[in-house]
Amino acid sequence: MIDIIPTGKILGATVNGLDLSQALADAACDQILRALGRYGVLRFPHQALKPAAQKAFASRFGSLEVHVAGMCQDPEHPEIMFLSNIVENGKPIGLADAGQGWHTDMSYNRVIALANVLHAIKVPRDESGRPLGSTQFAAMHAAYDELPAEMKARLKNATAVHDFNKFWEMMRRDKGSTRPPLTPQQRASKPPVSHSIFLTHPITGRKVLYADPGYTVRINDMDVAESDEILSFLFAHQLQPRYCYEHHWSEGDLMMWDNIGTLHNAVADYGPHQPRLMQRCQVMADRIFQHPVAGVA
Repeated sequence: MIDIIPTGKILGATVNGLDLSQALADAACDQILRALGRYGVLRFPHQALKPAAQKAFASRFGSLEVHVAGMCQDPEHPEIMFLSNIVENGKPIGLADAGQGWHTDMSYNRVIALANVLHAIKVPRDESGRPLGSTQFAAMHAAYDELPAEMKARLKNATAVHDFNKFWEMMRRDKGSTRPPLTPQQRASKPPVSHSIFLTHPITGRKVLYADPGYTVRINDMDVAESDEILSFLFAHQLQPRYCYEHHWSEGDLMMWDNIGTLHNAVADYGPHQPRLMQRCQVMADRIFQHPVAGVA
């Protein structure tokens, strides 16, 4: 039996009763998808997944991305990327600064992402044992619902450009990242793409605000000043505290969150002496738009 316990906040639920290292029935996967649409952020506690098992679970919901950076990937399962500040033999074992800024993964891709699947192996803690490195989320169903009517009308058919290089360079410029610039080949493999600012969510059937500070660079068919003004408004609107939820990690948590209906931000409040290790994979939305699961309240 799957036991789903909502957080009681704008996002989030804990899913009990599943061992994700074992193959799931189709009915269980369908229930997970519906819960993902309804709650946006799902926590599966007390998991212990090797890369192969995490890949097998995530691939039940869509094709898996192999990250364009080609860094910090499991050698046998390149769909699994390691996020870590741990250095062994003088070499980082994972990408240390992933996700530090509000964004939604893969909005820069022609085929967008359905969900991020992130598994906590080591969680950084302070001297008192309090977990650090939380992940913040923002609810884009609610952000769309509460937009002014005139803004909904103005942007009803609008599209916006999303560019992978925007976030990558922001990390290098503002966060002091040691990641190198993207190569010409990497840039060519991820050219800017356009998506509707308001998407119909394939699970809920409701509209979401699909623009984010990490990757969205301009609104098409507007001059630069008008586009910048509206994007500034949208970014401030979608990150209001009433739309936000924060997850504090425990070892063994596997988090699955909706990349169409939420934004997220990794909080970097830990140091190199506080080890962090996560296994990440990205579920693409190639199947969900072909076979939508509509009707979730």
